[in-house]
Amino acid sequence: VGSSRPPEAFLHRESGRLQNFFIVVAMRGCNASLSLISFSLCPSRCPPAPTDDDVDLEQLVNDMNSSMESVYSTQADTAVLLNNGHAPHHHHQVHTSYLGHSRRHTPNLQEEHQLRPASLPAIPNPFPELCSPTGSPILSPIQTSDNHIVKVWSEDGAGKVVEIPADMTARDVCQLLVYKSHCLDDSAWALVEHHPILGIERCVEDHELVVQVQASMSGDSKFLFRKNYAKYEFFRNPLNFFPEQMVAFCQESDGSIPPSQLLQNFLNSSSCPEIQGYLYVKEPGRKSWKKLYMFLRRSGLYYSTKGTSKEPRHLQVLSDLEDSNVFTVITGRKLYNAPTDYQFCIKPSKVRSDCKELKMLCAEDEQSRTCWMTAFRLFKYGIVLYQSYNVPQQRKSNLSPFTAPVRSVSENSLVAMDFSGRTGRVIDNPIEAQSAALEEGHTWRKRSQRMNVLGSPSPLHPSSLSTVIHRTQVWFHGRIMREEAHKMMIQQGQVDGLFLLRDSQSNPKAFVLTLCHHQKIKHFQILPCEEDGQVFFSLDDGATKFTDLIHLVEFYQLNRGVLPCKLKHQCTAVAL
Repeated sequence: VGSSRPPEAFLHRESGRLQNFFIVVAMRGCNASLSLISFSLCPSRCPPAPTDDDVDLEQLVNDMNSSMESVYSTQADTAVLLNNGHAPHHHHQVHTSYLGHSRRHTPNLQEEHQLRPASLPAIPNPFPELCSPTGSPILSPIQTSDNHIVKVWSEDGAGKVVEIPADMTARDVCQLLVYKSHCLDDSAWALVEHHPILGIERCVEDHELVVQVQASMSGDSKFLFRKNYAKYEFFRNPLNFFPEQMVAFCQESDGSIPPSQLLQNFLNSSSCPEIQGYLYVKEPGRKSWKKLYMFLRRSGLYYSTKGTSKEPRHLQVLSDLEDSNVFTVITGRKLYNAPTDYQFCIKPSKVRSDCKELKMLCAEDEQSRTCWMTAFRLFKYGIVLYQSYNVPQQRKSNLSPFTAPVRSVSENSLVAMDFSGRTGRVIDNPIEAQSAALEEGHTWRKRSQRMNVLGSPSPLHPSSLSTVIHRTQVWFHGRIMREEAHKMMIQQGQVDGLFLLRDSQSNPKAFVLTLCHHQKIKHFQILPCEEDGQVFFSLDDGATKFTDLIHLVEFYQLNRGVLPCKLKHQCTAVAL
């Protein structure tokens, strides 16, 4: 090989034999990598080179060093290009040395710092963000999230895990669960703080931060998602929640204060209404209870050491309102040996699972217990509760007229219509509307009788459909016990018109309507009756008959009939 040829292959001869063959390949691609491939060749396959073609070895080594410097310079330029995202204009000269041979000259420091142009053209980097740690999704540091994990349980024991920010309120969490569970959206959904070991629970206020409430709960405590119709019912019917004999200023005014003024005094921070009455108080560290005359004010809950005296020297503070919450006791009378079934307690916010710190109280009846607990909430939060009550009302008023209506049944949403002509018309005359309803009922009965005569084997004909169609409704709970029905009604708020239907335990063919009125739960039996081979259902011994339970419920949602009040609120059990 002559020295004038390109230095791509070099032969090095040592002791008269060819030992190694070096091939230097400069890949001038995207990464300009250098591949050195060494082949060991057998002396028998390579004949000795003629002596007259001997090459100046010193000159070949120098040429090889120059070629290697060029390759290493290209590799250094490419590394700078990939690191900075820009092609450099100059680079430092890279020097290499090889064992066994010395260079013709040794560069000095000035030559080491000598700059020369790069061997690669300036190619712009199409992905500069990948080379910058701040803009790269891989090189940038992991962003820490401020979200928190909350698990919420439903009535059927199923749970749902949601990730929420730290500033999310209980109302927002309920809206999120309604959206995820495809429930009917209304303001009655609530998040319940449940403590199974202590046997207490409370409805978390809509404005409270869920993360803060969770921080004050113990490991066995959990959140429940259920309806609570009594959450703001006292704003609609304050006289049912605050009896005159328990409100001090009502007694002073001889009951002449209107309901609006009653609520105004509770919400006004300058006025100081007072709730008073007898309560059973559990003595600390003992199972005995003591009956004391209590006073609830904005400053706290007090009891009198001398009868019903209000003098300051006779009043002792039992609990404050600022750092405490009021809970309903759900374990019954056995756990705490309570004198009645109407228990509640005051739990300090900092206490997690210590029963000794609970202030256990017991009222004479459900109305007085509701009064004490509602007044506690009003005294603690005041106008904030009224603002939370107004939020869904304002949202309904701001809805667009083109928005889909809320699925509800009320006196104003159902009207009598006549579709006998080419276009429908509203029947304004009540007598004509009643006759149209009777005619429609007779038509339905004739159609049902005709289907029965035909003897259709289909399981969906009216005779069989009327016995099972109610099982698809949210207000029907099947074969549950009376005690379980009571428990569900109490949990969802004992407001007027709260109802559910269930199978009768005494009569397998009958059903039971469980209804709440004046904070008392009543039961009405629905008996089947047969007429002309058709089975009907009635609440008043056949005076008013219905083809199925859905018709019965819809009728009593519009008419009180023999019931103490209309059916207003469906007692439902949602599944998350």
